[in-house]
Amino acid sequence: MGWVNRAELAAVLRTARSRVTPSDVGLPAGPRRQVPGLRREEVAQVAGLGVDYVIRLEQGRGPRPSPQVLSALARALRLSDDDRDTLFRLAGSAPPQAAHVPMLVPRSTQRLLERISQLPALVLSAKSDVLAWNALAAALFGDFSALPPARRNLIRQRFLGAGIGRVTMVPDPDAAADCVGCLRTAQARYPKDPDLARLIADLQAGSESFDRIWRAGRSGRQRSTSTTVIHPEVGRLTLDCDILLVPEVDQSLLVYSAGPGAPEVSALELLRVTGLECFAD
Repeated sequence: MGWVNRAELAAVLRTARSRVTPSDVGLPAGPRRQVPGLRREEVAQVAGLGVDYVIRLEQGRGPRPSPQVLSALARALRLSDDDRDTLFRLAGSAPPQAAHVPMLVPRSTQRLLERISQLPALVLSAKSDVLAWNALAAALFGDFSALPPARRNLIRQRFLGAGIGRVTMVPDPDAAADCVGCLRTAQARYPKDPDLARLIADLQAGSESFDRIWRAGRSGRQRSTSTTVIHPEVGRLTLDCDILLVPEVDQSLLVYSAGPGAPEVSALELLRVTGLECFAD
């Protein structure tokens, strides 16, 4: 539990109350309203709290609100997720955790992915599922659509060898701890996600290396680094991998590139032209 910023908590509650109209919460407006938004009595009614308790909170007094009280106030005041999280933090409590890892790629991110046509690019979930990819990524790594969704996971591929087609991903030993740490970070954010729990269980059962690193208990995050693949048509390629974050949905856009004059530039251009035809027998 953290420190309670009572003055800011009171200010946020008062301001939020002024933005909500009675009709927003299903209450009649009534005559002669002297203040914008809801009355304190109405906030208390909608939240299921005592009026005196709401008054003391808005005056920066009273006991520390519990997470249940904060959730009730956030619902009554129609707070956005960001405003709700701020409310919790001001009250010294951890914000509520999402139940599931977000798996739906925003339209704007999908549009950006499609327009990055000169470079391979992928969209990953918080647990490293490949959610979307452009044509050049498919030509480089293989056709992700040929795999069941549960197997389109880069960490699963790394530790369990569930590759795509004839492409071989060359693992970087220095990045192993970061890969495992990403899953531990995701588990802390989404402790109730059944697919995440299943992925971790599969990795622990199927990979001694993963299990050893997992039991070390370290968290981590994705880092911009280099990736090496062995492609059946263009050979061994080492590419820089830059990571762009999409914080609203806890996703990442990975973009692969090579420096000017590197042989990988010509190889990517060849793949861009030939596409998935490289995989034809």
